Amino acid sequence: MTKPITSKPSRSLVEGPPSVADSPPIVSSAHLVSPRSAEMSEFEFGLIVAGNAFHRWIAHCMSAAGLKDLTPLDVLVLHHVTHRARDKRLADICFIMNVEDTHLINYSLKKLQNLGVVASSKSGKEVTYASTELGRQYVDRYREIRESCLINALNADDALNRDIGELARLLRLLSGIYDQAARSAASL
Repeated sequence: MTKPITSKPSRSLVEGPPSVADSPPIVSSAHLVSPRSAEMSEFEFGLIVAGNAFHRWIAHCMSAAGLKDLTPLDVLVLHHVTHRARDKRLADICFIMNVEDTHLINYSLKKLQNLGVVASSKSGKEVTYASTELGRQYVDRYREIRESCLINALNADDALNRDIGELARLLRLLSGIYDQAARSAASL
């Protein structure tokens, strides 16, 4: 003999799925959630997860292109040095990539030079870096793999591309706010 069902139907059957406003924020550090902006903690968790996924992606993409055992920073430095086929100074690379620790970029440049994908040249006291022909070949292969694995999977229409562009603008704005907050915290 079966018991009759006496419980109430679930929320989703009666009212539909819960709204985002009804859900607790998805965060990695609940102790940091501010009552003034729980959304900022959600953003930071999303940034952590997306940043790690992005770093894993670029390292694997470059490995598939044939350059194995590069760190995400190495890959980003190679892309920046290749950018617009212009020689770059260490200070310029650090500035554009928003990296304060020049030794990190310098280490990547040395590693990339040892692999033959970046070359340095000296004019007076100034040292500049550029991608070699071999480096450009790896970057071209990376682009092909990126197109095949990432861009094709994204399958973005005009609306999604506009949203991605707006997200990029917002990330640039927030990076400036984080930089200013870091300066404020450093002066405490």
